[in-house]
Amino acid sequence: MAKQYDVLFRLLLLGDSGVGKTCLLCRFTDNEFHPSHISTIGVDFKMKTLEIDGIKVRIQIWDTAGQERYQTITKQYYRRAQGIFLVYDITSERSFQHIMKWASDVDEYAPDNIQKILIGNKSDEEEKRQVATEQGNKLAKDYGMDFFETSAFTNHNITESFTRLAEQVLSANKKDLDLLRASVTDELNLAALEEEEGITDVAAASQKGCWC
Repeated sequence: MAKQYDVLFRLLLLGDSGVGKTCLLCRFTDNEFHPSHISTIGVDFKMKTLEIDGIKVRIQIWDTAGQERYQTITKQYYRRAQGIFLVYDITSERSFQHIMKWASDVDEYAPDNIQKILIGNKSDEEEKRQVATEQGNKLAKDYGMDFFETSAFTNHNITESFTRLAEQVLSANKKDLDLLRASVTDELNLAALEEEEGITDVAAASQKGCWC
């Protein structure tokens, strides 16, 4: 059986509940958008393969719950990630202010060479905007991150932002590429991870539709 990809990376979506993390994920992996909001319980994931500089990159994207009661679960995934999206809602000043808390958690729990991108989601809701684009740019610059405003509804900057983070992760890990080379059997087994980490309340990806 031909190998379907060369390397496997794990990316995390972090941010407050309701900022549209699941919508971003479903738009990118399945090109679907559903306006109804069903909060993610614990952690869920989806997969997609990209080709970057001739390398087939399989990215496993973890969609984390934003609610405080799931923080203990989601933090256990930080150390497994190579890239993180910090997501806020441009119509919610509160979600933007909380980015500093999420970034602090990343600094504490994630690997030192973690790659990060700041996402201001729901850019289609301009009439409800509470966070100026300039504010997002400044915060991203302060943290040394790239910045994208996105819309899962219109598909604005979705592929661009996910591809950019994958490119950054690949670049940061180029010297260790041999360690990241994956066989077809290397895809993460969710049940095994739950057992290893003692994690409960993790929703199986196969049981979840793209409802935001």
